[in-house]
Formats: sequence, structure tokens, C-alpha cells
Amino acid sequence: MKPMLKRFWAVFSKPSSHLSFGLLCLGGFLAGLIFWGGFNTALEVSNTEEFCISCHEMRDNVYQELQSTVHWKNNSGVRATCPDCHVPKNWTDKIARKMQASKEVWGTIFGTINTREKFVAKRGKLAQHEWDRLIANQSLECKNCHDYKSMDFENMSERGRVQMKMASERNQTCIDCHKGIAHELPEEMPSAEGVLAKLEDMATSGYKVGKSYFSVRQLPLFEDAALSKEGGQLNAATEVEILAIEGDAINVQIDAWRKTKGYGRVMFEDFGININEGFLTKEVAQSDEFMEKGESKVDDLTGLPWQKVSIKMWMRNASLTDSRETLWQFAKTTYDTSCSTCHNQPAENHFTANTWIGMFNGMLSFVNLDGDTQALVLKYLQKHSSDFSDAKH
Repeated sequence: MKPMLKRFWAVFSKPSSHLSFGLLCLGGFLAGLIFWGGFNTALEVSNTEEFCISCHEMRDNVYQELQSTVHWKNNSGVRATCPDCHVPKNWTDKIARKMQASKEVWGTIFGTINTREKFVAKRGKLAQHEWDRLIANQSLECKNCHDYKSMDFENMSERGRVQMKMASERNQTCIDCHKGIAHELPEEMPSAEGVLAKLEDMATSGYKVGKSYFSVRQLPLFEDAALSKEGGQLNAATEVEILAIEGDAINVQIDAWRKTKGYGRVMFEDFGININEGFLTKEVAQSDEFMEKGESKVDDLTGLPWQKVSIKMWMRNASLTDSRETLWQFAKTTYDTSCSTCHNQPAENHFTANTWIGMFNGMLSFVNLDGDTQALVLKYLQKHSSDFSDAKH
């Protein structure tokens, strides 16, 4: 045995006297081709739905839930399979995901979630890992199919159009608003979807000229009384004064501040504080037809110029309330229940209004709130921040 190994090593370690260099290169190339082809074939097999549901943990849980959603059956007949949403298309990201999946093999071997009870107990942690990944890559797998640039906003419902246009403006990650879109949410994470629709039913009716009201949710603004040309979006809980009523349309005035660097499209409630009141289209923001310009000041903290403006636009004769406290009560309840799932949430006056923006955005990965609810809760936190509280932290 030992002499044979020595002879093998002698042949292996010395240049061949019988095979040409070209033949050796060709052999190495063919061997590499076979290896690469086999590797990629195995990789693609592991990217099929059949492979994903070959273990009963997936087949009996999330796969069953998927079949009751629009991603499984819809008017267009396009079905999203497991790898469409959970395996990155980019090769390097795909390999990184496969390396992470080695932990799932370990879990299968040792039965980490091999019963329904174990799976439900672990669902929150498993879901959070996937939400974190989608937040980090800007929901890339979602946007492989749902691209903002390809969306026909005009064919959406008015509420959907408002939500998606605002998300498009910020290039927002899909998972911020669409957790639970294909699988059930963890039991400790109730959905707030649809609650604002009930609140909207409580909106004030019979609006009067000269009185001020507050928007129940995010609403479209229009340039004309026919409501034919959109001029911007009104944020939730924004104060408007009614100037005129014409059938289904009302003419409103919004007193706000804007930063004059750039187009000055975003409206803010007060100078130097980033409490969003809504935004205007580029055309409206650049036109003097819809606004009166007031004093200008420079924010010493940021060095940015600000300008006070009074904007007159049209909107639908609906979805306003004369009680901001009604909105705050809803927002507080939502904040107390939704944002305490993982930890004790900070008091409203623990941060400044500007600081709350980053803090709240960080919380969104742990809760399931629709866009209207997000906007309202954030404004509630800002309006009850240390900037407006006597008991400052």
C-alpha cells in the first residue's frame, strides 16, 4: 500500500511525460465545468417550491397560509412561489442567504419547530428575521414584481393611491406597511389595518365655511373644484380652514412652513420642527397661484432657509373632524398596544419632535400598521414630545 501511494504522489507531483499541457488544461476546464454545472444545478433545485415544502415544518404551516392569499390565486393568474419572496436574485446575496439557511437545516435535524406548537411559539422571531432582511434590502424581492415606476396610480382606489404615491415619493420599503401579506402575523402582533376606516366613519359632517377641521387620515389635494388634477397630499391630523363649499368639493386653506431649498414641496406645521402637514406637487410648489408667501427665516441649527406660506387647495367634502383629541385618543391607544409588544415604549415626551421621526421609523419593523395609522401615530408622538410638554425628560 505504501509503495503504491509513493508512486501516485510521484506521478501527481511531477510534470507529465505522456500528457500534453493543452490536454491537462482541457481536462481541468472540463472538470471545472462539470463541477460548476453540478453546483448550479443543485443550487437551482434548492430554489424550487418543491424543495422548500419538502420538510413538513414549511409544508404544514406557512405554505398552507400562502394558499389563502392573493399571492397564490388572483385575477392575473400570477403566482408567487417561496423562492420569489425569500431567495434574492443577485448571485452573491443568494449565496449569502444559502449560508444563512444552514441554520435551518440544523433546526430541521434537531426538531426546533417540528410541531405546530413549537412553530407558533417561534413565529415572531422567525418573522422578524425576514422583516429585517427585507428592510435592509429595501424589499428588493417585493420590488422584483411590484415596481413603483410601473404602477398605474390612477387605477387604484383613492386611499390606495394616496398611500402608494407617498410611499413612492420616499421609495419606502414595502414591508413597512405589508407585514402579514402572505402569512399570518405572530399572535402577539395584532393588525391595525382597517381601524382608521372605522374612525373615518366618525368624521364630522356638515362642514361650515370659516371653521377649522382636522384630517382624519392622509388625503389627496386638488388644484380645481372638479377634483380632476391632483396637487398634493394632506397628512393625517392636519388643520385646515374651510373657505368655500361646492357640492362634493371644499376649498381649504393650510397655514404652514416650508424649506425653500429645492422645490419646497413639503409642508411643516411650524418653523424648525419637522412635523409633516403634507406635500405639494412640484408644479403647485413652484406656482404663486395656490399660495401666499409670508416671512422667511433661517434655522440656526441647520442653516436652512424656511418660509411661511398659506396654501389654498381643493379636497373632497369628507374625512375631516372638528376634534383633534379624537385622533389623539386613537393614536395613543395604538401606540400603547402596538409599540409595547417587544419592550416598554418610551414616554411621548422623552424625545423632541424631530428625534421622534428616527425613533418611530426604527419601531416600524416590529409592528404592523398601515400608512394612515403610521402617519397619525407619528404626528401624535411629535405633538406630545418634549417640545410641547412641561414635564420634559
